Amino acid sequence: MKTSILEKQCVEEQYLNTQTVDEVCEWQIMHGVAIKNSDGTTARHCPFSIAPMTMKRRVFEHLKTVTPMLTNLISKVSEDMPFLQSSLSSMANADPFFGRLMKMHAQIHGTEAAPKTALRKPLLLMRTDFMDDRQQGAKVIEFNGIAAGMGPFGQRANEMHDYMRRQWPEIYRDWVESPAAIPADNACLEQLAHGIATAAQDIRATYGTPTGQQEQRTFLMVVQKHEDNVYDQHLLEVALQQRGVRTVRRTFDQLSSQLSTGENQRLILKDIGAVDVVYLRAGYQYSDYFALELREANCCHTLSQTRVFIEQHNVAVNATVGQQLATSKTMQMILTMMTAQELTHWGLSEENATLVKSVLADMLPIHAEAIAWFNRDAEKREWVLKNQGEGGGHCVFGDDISAKLATLKPEDYDAWALMQRLYPHERERPTVAVRNGEQTLVDDLVSEIGLFTAYFDGKPVTDFEGYAGYLVRSKPAKENEGGIHSGKGILDSITLID
Repeated sequence: MKTSILEKQCVEEQYLNTQTVDEVCEWQIMHGVAIKNSDGTTARHCPFSIAPMTMKRRVFEHLKTVTPMLTNLISKVSEDMPFLQSSLSSMANADPFFGRLMKMHAQIHGTEAAPKTALRKPLLLMRTDFMDDRQQGAKVIEFNGIAAGMGPFGQRANEMHDYMRRQWPEIYRDWVESPAAIPADNACLEQLAHGIATAAQDIRATYGTPTGQQEQRTFLMVVQKHEDNVYDQHLLEVALQQRGVRTVRRTFDQLSSQLSTGENQRLILKDIGAVDVVYLRAGYQYSDYFALELREANCCHTLSQTRVFIEQHNVAVNATVGQQLATSKTMQMILTMMTAQELTHWGLSEENATLVKSVLADMLPIHAEAIAWFNRDAEKREWVLKNQGEGGGHCVFGDDISAKLATLKPEDYDAWALMQRLYPHERERPTVAVRNGEQTLVDDLVSEIGLFTAYFDGKPVTDFEGYAGYLVRSKPAKENEGGIHSGKGILDSITLID
């Protein structure tokens, strides 16, 4: 891939010498840890921390234990058609996009009175994001069930810090939070690829190869037009290709005229053949289903029906519409407000349900009484207002919450929720953040830790009971938005201390 004079990388005057930062930036580009520039032909490195964060081993092991339990719960909830349709109906009425998802869900599964059998098998590749709050301990920020990306970048960040440690040990020791800490292994790329390849093999073995079709297992990634986060996606594709899985990329617009039904209700992609796994890196916003040339009276109908069509075939799918509904902010709130005993409805033991409850941060629905309470009695800095949106820019913080609540109409309330704001531990020593080759000293860095899991047809499909590695994004504590693309976030990794 090209770089634009390494994007003016690595300016004078700094905390690290220019050559060191240059070489780390080049290492990132060389290993695919990059974002495509708007010109479509050049790339820039992902912003990163020069040294990893430190975490207590018991906290990390606790998260590795509880996260597969959360995934097991979401997996079961996502297949509970009557529960999804009854519990999310009010939210769907308040949020037009989720209203469309609910209609798609009913097309696929029917209603409680007239259920249908969905042929697809669910492949749940989920990232559960946590912050380790100073007082409450580690708590869930959100579930990411659709387009849960950057797992490959999480592994690469771990490898990049290992490169720093071996190549410049003195510099690494100067900036690492705890020189005695041990790097936390992260095989996220390999584990996600393993889970996908396992699902592809199951579909091919169960349903066979249609007559005259290719024998090779096939993976279809549904992507957005003009995607800039392509390198994270390509890393996963390469890992699959190394496992003998053919990979293809299409938008919903392309798929609307390229999919058909083959023998044994297999999903057929034009000029490719039978598809075994469909993986959505698109579909979480209206624009993914919009094509100007369709000139639809009912916006986005055709492309959303393409997604319904996919689920009506014998194919592994991540994310199913059910999974997207089950990982919504409203469902997170509903599960948070349940008792541990109520959570056992989906097969969790009471002990595991209690453990799951312990990592769910408080959430509250929006209604007139809640708004009055918030304006009168709430400590504003202790709450975040969230809607159903994915990605950065959808949260409202502190004193801005009252102003936002005042603009909401009663029919909008069910699309929003209040959530306890988390204040994670700041690093005990400053570190250097590198963005577009420029160094910044950050003395209040905090981290968000996303743990990946992989479940296929309700069962774990990794070497570690469903756990599949991690992604760390760090940011200055004073910044609200910590996304790599949409905020002030930087890639990071974990070292462990006892």
